[in-house]
Amino acid sequence: MRFENRRQAGRELALRLDEWAKSRDLADVTVVALPRGGVPVGAEIARVLKMPLDILVVRKIGVPGAPEVGIGAIVGDDPPLYDRAGLAALHLSEEGLDSEVTRERAELHRREQVYRAGRPPYGIRGRSVMLVDDGLATGITARAALRHLRSREPHRLTLAVPVCIPDMAAALGKEADDVVSLHQPQSLRSVGEWYADFRQVSDEEVLDALREPDQA
Repeated sequence: MRFENRRQAGRELALRLDEWAKSRDLADVTVVALPRGGVPVGAEIARVLKMPLDILVVRKIGVPGAPEVGIGAIVGDDPPLYDRAGLAALHLSEEGLDSEVTRERAELHRREQVYRAGRPPYGIRGRSVMLVDDGLATGITARAALRHLRSREPHRLTLAVPVCIPDMAAALGKEADDVVSLHQPQSLRSVGEWYADFRQVSDEEVLDALREPDQA
């Protein structure tokens, strides 16, 4: 059941999307991948379906002492989006996370500069957008990305991921026009358990994907 790696997951997801798209009103589609892990997946979708590839840098706001646990996310200069129920359960305040937001926003802007190298984002208004990640655990980064993209007035907004739980798909279906996934297990401890190779994606791999000829 596991994917070999993110590229293989992207190829499988591209085939599903190709069939799915035939019954949808999808014009002028752009694939928008979330760096870093979503980029190899999105690159394969863009290559197979012959669509342009772009990126949207989103940074997770982690729980103090457990940074791998996402309690919020930021996109660009948008205000942070928080899991308010999670904040209350952990007795955290938004103000108490200000220093973490500052650090993550600095890293976000660094990555934007590195990945874009002066190239502006593709225009979103009036286009169909497929937002791609390698899977959804908490869903907070995908939610922040979807809200940011929605504000740019796309024609249709689709979230495409190899794996997510059904409840997550239903919740994010309120943010996207469509949610497409290959697998929806009832439980998901981590996205990495669905990949034989889940090594960290490097900045250079992101740049290589954006330079691939079929993504021009």
